[in-house]
Formats: sequence, structure tokens, C-alpha cells
Amino acid sequence: MHSIADLGDLRGKRVLVRSDLNVPLENDSTGSPAITDDGRIRASVPTIKSLSDAGARVIVAAHLGRPKGVPEAKYSLAPVATRLGELLGRDVTFATDTVGEGARSAVDGAGEGDVVLLENLRFNAGETAKSAEERAEFAGQLASLADVFVSDGFGVVHREQASVFDVARLLPSAVGGLVETEVDVLRRLTTDPERPYAVVLGGAKVSDKLAVIDNLIQTADRLLIGGGMVFTFLKAQGHEVGKSLLEQDQVDTVKGYLEQAQERGVEIVLPVDVVAATEFSADAEHDVVAVDAIPSERMGLDIGPESSTLFAEKLADCRTVFWNGPMGAFEMEPYAAGTAAIAKALVDITADGALTVVGGGDSAAAVRQLGFTDDQFGHISTGGGASLEYLEGKQLPGLTVLDES
Repeated sequence: MHSIADLGDLRGKRVLVRSDLNVPLENDSTGSPAITDDGRIRASVPTIKSLSDAGARVIVAAHLGRPKGVPEAKYSLAPVATRLGELLGRDVTFATDTVGEGARSAVDGAGEGDVVLLENLRFNAGETAKSAEERAEFAGQLASLADVFVSDGFGVVHREQASVFDVARLLPSAVGGLVETEVDVLRRLTTDPERPYAVVLGGAKVSDKLAVIDNLIQTADRLLIGGGMVFTFLKAQGHEVGKSLLEQDQVDTVKGYLEQAQERGVEIVLPVDVVAATEFSADAEHDVVAVDAIPSERMGLDIGPESSTLFAEKLADCRTVFWNGPMGAFEMEPYAAGTAAIAKALVDITADGALTVVGGGDSAAAVRQLGFTDDQFGHISTGGGASLEYLEGKQLPGLTVLDES
């Protein structure tokens, strides 16, 4: 893959940057959309700023949410343009469409060092179309706005989409600093990682992580399992899980993983206690119970305190850790302690020089919500799904196309 340096002098050139600005929004007290976690915007700033400082006319393209190929006001990138400008310390021109008159007017009016943010790419059906011809048509419209292309949205490089894949075939292309860093970190996780190497997996469903578990059993020394997915593991061990989240159709698959791990000498660490509640609510009655004593009318919503201690002990001597998925329903205070314990354990070993990688998505949101800062970890990924697919050993279209260019 070419780097930005390989593109030569960019002064005055129109540089289309595919960023990942897909941030969470909630309406504030006035009913206006407000960004609740600007981590992905902050992660995108260094590449955009370096291009602006080099005198390029920077055209930023991104998506937000899942609109159905038509404009929807609640998915507008307008709030993102404002925050991006604040972080860059300069005005960002916001185009009112993606490739129409608004975009062309904004790009034509941009001078050296100026930054333009196009409206949500997914307001155009061609962005995510299954038809290669439809995607290529939209990619051509995007490419006509620019002279070169920089891929800097790691959270989307696993998608074969117009602004990620097709446009890279139409313009001189390079990888941005964010994607470059992400790939470097993930290579360190998959190519001779410093050991002991532990992987912490959480989140709701085992089925979302089957392929990554299958691959990591070949490379990791320990797998620590929490979140909603743990109850399928506990069921596979013969425990009753009450009303906890359970994928009954995956129990036999999980039994196979447990057997395979034992054969390979890979330690799978499961909770010994959980916080079990009467319902999925912060106000519900809840207690800590052993994993073999979950009441039939209760659901597990976090790992318990003994499990938090156990997990921290299993991480204490690790030199490499990848974490994807919270340990419980961290959004609600009664069920946040397990996730906080994992974060604290990672902060401690990071300070001792271990490589700790927080795998984006809910994990990144959780550590920030719980009061941790990005610089307390080795790396916070911007791409949960892309990170997992890389660790599964899959080819990511948005990266392979850059190898071709």
C-alpha cells in the first residue's frame, strides 16, 4: 500500500479522504442532535490536518448511521462538521449533498488548506449498493471531485462500498495515517505477539464472534469470555442460565471450542459469578450469584466481583491483550463494574509496557463512559467489525484494493 508521502506534493490538489465519522448522536435538551462520543472524529483529525497543512484542498467523505439511500435529517453530518472544525481549529465547509451541486460548489470554492465535509455518503443508494455497476457509478461521481484518494476510515475497510473500494480504483490512492496505525497494531497481534497473549471477548452474541474464536484458539494463550455471550459457554458446561441471553443453537459449537482449546493448551477463562437481575433495567432487583446457581427467573447482566478479580489476575502477567466487547450492560451503573475492572487491568499492564488494544465499538465507548482516557491504553481501535475480521484472517476489500493501486 502507498502512504500519503508516496503521493508527492499535494499543494493545491483536491484530496478525497474517506474517514470514519460514524459517531453516536443523541438529542440534547433543545432537541438538537449532540455527539455523545467524538472518539472517531478525534482519531480522524491527524490525517486531515496533515493534508490541510500540506496545502491540499481536503474533501472529507464519511457516513453516519444506516439511512436507506435517501436523505434523512437525523443522520446528517452537520453536527460532525461543527465538531471537526473545533478539533482542527479552523472552519470546515459543510456540503449539503454528496456529489450534487452543493458538493461541487463547496469543492470549487475551496482554496489551499481548506477542508470540506460532504453530506452523509449513505444518502446515496450507490454507496452500499450490491450492484457493482451502481457502486461504480457513484464512485465515479465521487472521484470526479478529486485528484487523489486517501483511505483513512478503518471502521469501513471490511466493506466493499463505493467510497471505500470502487473509488480507489479510479484515483491515485494511498492509505492514511489512521489506517496505517490500525494495520500495524493488528499485525502485531497476529504475527509473533509477545506472550502471554490474552484475548478478552464480550458483547451479546457468540454467533458474532465464532470465526474470531476459531482463529484465536490457534494463536492466543488465554481467552477470557464475558458479556451476554458467556451464557452460551456456561450452558455448554452444563449450567442453567435462567433468563440470560442464550444462543441454544450454538451450544454444540461452543462445546467444540472448549474441547479444542483444552487439546491445544489454550486456557478459556469463564466467570465464576454474575450479577443476576429480575429484568433488563437499572432499577431491577439484582444480586451476585455463582454461575451454577443462577435463578430461573433472573438474567445475568454483568460478571461478578470474584470474576472481575479472577480476570484481572489472568491479565496481570500478559504482554499482549486484545479486548473486544463489554463484560455486561455497562450503560447501566449496576452492571458496569465488570467492564471497568477489565479496563483497569489493561491500564495497569499498559503502564508496565504491555501492548493493550481496545477493539473499537462498544468497548471504546465503554472505557470513555467509565472515565478512562485513550492514552491509558496502547491503542483504541476505531473499527470493531474490521478489527475482528482482520483477526479472523479475512481479506479486507478496502485494504486489498490499495495493494492493487
